[in-house]
Amino acid sequence: MDRETFQPTPAANVHAEHTDGGATLVFVRDLRHPPAVVWAALTEPAQLAQWAPFLADRDLGTAGAAVLTLVDGETTTEQQATVRRAEPPHLLEYTWGDDLLRWELTPLDAGTRLTLRHSVADPTLLPMVAAGWHLCLDVADRLLDGDPVGPIRGAEAKDFGWAELRDTYAERFGEG
Repeated sequence: MDRETFQPTPAANVHAEHTDGGATLVFVRDLRHPPAVVWAALTEPAQLAQWAPFLADRDLGTAGAAVLTLVDGETTTEQQATVRRAEPPHLLEYTWGDDLLRWELTPLDAGTRLTLRHSVADPTLLPMVAAGWHLCLDVADRLLDGDPVGPIRGAEAKDFGWAELRDTYAERFGEG
């Protein structure tokens, strides 16, 4: 696919779980690839660099400390992370700054059901988080299909439908 013609997919299957300490975005997406292939995209630094909002200093497939560097154009921000659970190819859980991300991979006949649970302290951030992950996962899906468009991160996401996705997700979360 030509990057200039890239369009995001329709809004995904998402919902929010509210807790006393914040909220969790639950984002579900079916991918056409087996769990082992999706696992590699979630854990290997070279693949993460092609779709994720951050760069990883190491393979995330094992427990322990890591550094995830948020990228926004020429600006980078290192954030400490800890891989808390890594059960290939089904469960990956790590902190990213103050957030907690849990990736669950369930085999399907035609690929993998990916469920991302991204916990944040401020529930008002959920529409923005959902829109960001939506675009990242669209890019990851293209990468896995062998049709990469390159990472879409930070402010550049506004050129690829981020604001419209944010507004759609805000309505779904009752904030619109």
